[in-house]
Amino acid sequence: MNTFDHQKGAYFCTGEAKIYYEEIGNPDKPVIIFLHGGVGNMEDFNVLVPLLADDFRIIGIDSRGQGKSSLGSDKLTYQLLQSDIEALLKSLNINNIIIIGFSDGGIISYRMAIENAIKIKKIVTIGATWNIKDLLATEEIFLNVTAAGWKEKFPDSFNLYQKLNPEPDFEKLIKSVVALWLDKTETGFPNERVSEINCPALIVRGDQDHLFSRKSVFEVAECIDNAALLNIPFAGHVAYEDQLELFFITLKQFLNEQYCRVQSSRRIGHFT
Repeated sequence: MNTFDHQKGAYFCTGEAKIYYEEIGNPDKPVIIFLHGGVGNMEDFNVLVPLLADDFRIIGIDSRGQGKSSLGSDKLTYQLLQSDIEALLKSLNINNIIIIGFSDGGIISYRMAIENAIKIKKIVTIGATWNIKDLLATEEIFLNVTAAGWKEKFPDSFNLYQKLNPEPDFEKLIKSVVALWLDKTETGFPNERVSEINCPALIVRGDQDHLFSRKSVFEVAECIDNAALLNIPFAGHVAYEDQLELFFITLKQFLNEQYCRVQSSRRIGHFT
């Protein structure tokens, strides 16, 4: 079956944490890594992965403390989540990947593309903030997030966490994730370092995303030389799910073509 099900995967151990991952799709094709958003898990991508399974080797990873991965005792940061993923991929001898990251997963994607410890061919980020300025606009929302409030608003998310997690402690997880979201140090947002990204990037935002402004998505697309921008109408934070068909049309073209804004602008320059 070409969906993630938390049944056929394995664990990679790093420090005190166990990181759960699954592989589906075609093992002989290029590798796509899926990185989910905060308090989510790999199954969040199950509307999308069957559409790619014939043409890619697909790896889903549950971020530390989320899904079927344990939290450990280290402070949760984007830098730590990045290092978990890079260590896992190195253990699998994988060093040439495409990343599709949603929200927190997109922030990790930016960080990985900057460092390039694992060779990144392309990244797709969806609803992924990138700058401390984004946090300042949403900080009050995050400060009001509690375990009790999350359980009330997202009962399915809580119930799946309780079912999957090997060491469930939802109160601890929410406190850790909120601290992750509020991190203003170098272990958090990539900020202007996104300009160091050399691989093609597809930056995706739902036009009704209350966590990621139009201004900010335009700015990050301008910072990355080889970036394409997709602002999807009538879609919120989970834009790939709200407008799956529209998103997938663009994604398929991005994955199949070499997109380079720099080369295109140079060609245009020959006519001016």
